[in-house]
Amino acid sequence: MLQSLSEVDTVVFDKTGTLTTGHPAVVHAQTLSEDVLAWHLAASAERESSHPLAAAIVEYARTTHSIDIANLPAVSETHVIAGKGIVASVEGHHVAIGNEALLAAENIALTTGDNDTNEWKHQGLSLVYVAVDGQLRIIAGIGDALRPTTITALSQLRERGIKHLVMLSGDGQATVDAIAGELGLDEAHGGLLPQDKADFIKQLQTQGRKVAFVGDGINDSPALVAADLGIAMGNGTATAVEISDVVLLNSDISKLPTAYSIARSTVANTRENIGIALATVLFLFIGLFAGFIYMASGMLVHEASILIVVVNALRLLRKKLDGGQVRKN
Repeated sequence: MLQSLSEVDTVVFDKTGTLTTGHPAVVHAQTLSEDVLAWHLAASAERESSHPLAAAIVEYARTTHSIDIANLPAVSETHVIAGKGIVASVEGHHVAIGNEALLAAENIALTTGDNDTNEWKHQGLSLVYVAVDGQLRIIAGIGDALRPTTITALSQLRERGIKHLVMLSGDGQATVDAIAGELGLDEAHGGLLPQDKADFIKQLQTQGRKVAFVGDGINDSPALVAADLGIAMGNGTATAVEISDVVLLNSDISKLPTAYSIARSTVANTRENIGIALATVLFLFIGLFAGFIYMASGMLVHEASILIVVVNALRLLRKKLDGGQVRKN
């Protein structure tokens, strides 16, 4: 694992829960009908989902529309569609909640009324659409703040040798571009399904890149498997954590530059020690055949080489890694 991490030159990030906190909230919402039934149905369906955006919808329904979450309408059937959203049957109503791709799959016309949703996208908000019985009823703009350490962590990765930083997301391209511009990423691609992310990683690999993928959700599983190194956030889904090579405890992305530095230092130190050992063996062979190395002197050289290797390895302990910064005490 350390060898693989030390060779990485490209890091690809999922957006939600990785670069962002994973605690989104509804910032703007428009109800395209006057009755509050759509919010009751939306909250019922979204309570069946573990996606962070679903929790934001439920919380907004509770706080803004005073909906009693404990007494929501019963959900008789749900289908989670990876990368698109959720479709549910709630008290006889067909409820579809998700992105534009889900609406297209459901053959639901995307009408936004008098709301300028393009402005929401340029603010970096994720758009969630709620349709009831084939009619668009709610549009929500959901924001998820960047982790406080994200910008610093990305800067440190560049300083330590990462050449290419990429973000992939299921959100619309305008939303993704807004966040990528703030972070200074090399590439950002939106509107992607889980398999699309995996395919993108494979495309990078065909270009000779060593790719690490950082994600936290079950939808990230194909990309985590496809990457040369899968890195999961510690509070991510059990599936993501299980299949990853590295887990960032406490979901602290600032530890990623630290882990990268540790890997590179350890691999470099290992190579140095192998070189010292081989040089010692070569010297002893030459000395033996040339006649200037005898048993006593040979043992002395051998033991001295062991001490050199140990001392060289102990240099790693002198490096204090604090907040991603590497320095010698």
